[in-house]
Amino acid sequence: MSDERVMTYDEIETLAARALIASDVAPENAAAVAKSIAAAERDGQAIVGLSYLPTYCDHAACKKVDGHAQPRLEQLSPVAIRVDAGTGFAHPAIALGLPALIDAARQSGIAALSVTNSYACGSLGYFVEDLAAEGLIALMTANASPSIAPFGGKTPFFGTNPLAFAVPRDGHSPLVIDQSSSVVARVAVIDAYNRGVPLPDGWAIDAQGVPTNDAAAAMEGSLLPIGGYKGFGLALMVDILAAGLGGAHWSYEASSFGDCEGGPPRTGQFIIAIDPDMFAGPGFAGRLEQMLTAVKETPAVRLPGDRRLEARRQHANGVALAAAVVATVERYARDGSPMPAK
Repeated sequence: MSDERVMTYDEIETLAARALIASDVAPENAAAVAKSIAAAERDGQAIVGLSYLPTYCDHAACKKVDGHAQPRLEQLSPVAIRVDAGTGFAHPAIALGLPALIDAARQSGIAALSVTNSYACGSLGYFVEDLAAEGLIALMTANASPSIAPFGGKTPFFGTNPLAFAVPRDGHSPLVIDQSSSVVARVAVIDAYNRGVPLPDGWAIDAQGVPTNDAAAAMEGSLLPIGGYKGFGLALMVDILAAGLGGAHWSYEASSFGDCEGGPPRTGQFIIAIDPDMFAGPGFAGRLEQMLTAVKETPAVRLPGDRRLEARRQHANGVALAAAVVATVERYARDGSPMPAK
């Protein structure tokens, strides 16, 4: 048997939805999550693609996340929207809130959406790009369970606490910046552990606070914040926006995204949408292109997100996946998650 399987994105999305439904996720919630899984594979982000899906399935089966949750939307003001995910997946909760956010931003120039009591949302760039496709600038933050120590410490306190930014461009795909507050996302360390490969220097410390290249030691220790104390500041800022404003769990209160212990993590997401024409007028798009052209005058310079767009171009008709990954997800689609319900 070949070591790879070539699948279209529709096939990936369908398979992912089947695996989730078999693991006790409602079809409408499974559809929202599966769409993001296919998009991750399309964009070359395999570590949050199909290989990560069994974690979602296991957590639905053991009730770390409520696969049948029905998110509830509350319009707090003309420009403030809140969605309670009800300990369910963030994807359907965000999908519920985005239309109201878009309408509010277009009417008032700026609006915000808070999502509370939710589970991990995967790639933030996936969501902000949708807003940029609607002609809006978007900034998104999301907090997570503890995996990075405050600068100077050795005990995890903040999550990788990512943030993403997207801006629409004339004649081009939106510019998307998507990064964590840590040097690397925790899923990259898990991926290194599963493949038995060492970590690069500067990614992590062990439980004693000593720099390590051992993925297992890093998982017992802490990821490092990006840029030292500056990454610590970013993680703190993200926690305040994503968890503080919505009343979600702070990172240090959230149960792990990596196991079935501790109940739902009840983390949060926060999205700000801005209509650039409301602030800058119709000349904004042209001025942006002028600046981005100047940035790229050095031949070796890439814009953020260029690698993701290149992956889309190279795999426009589908992607080659590890046959073992596909076989695992097919087993989940057939039998559901092996994790016991709690």
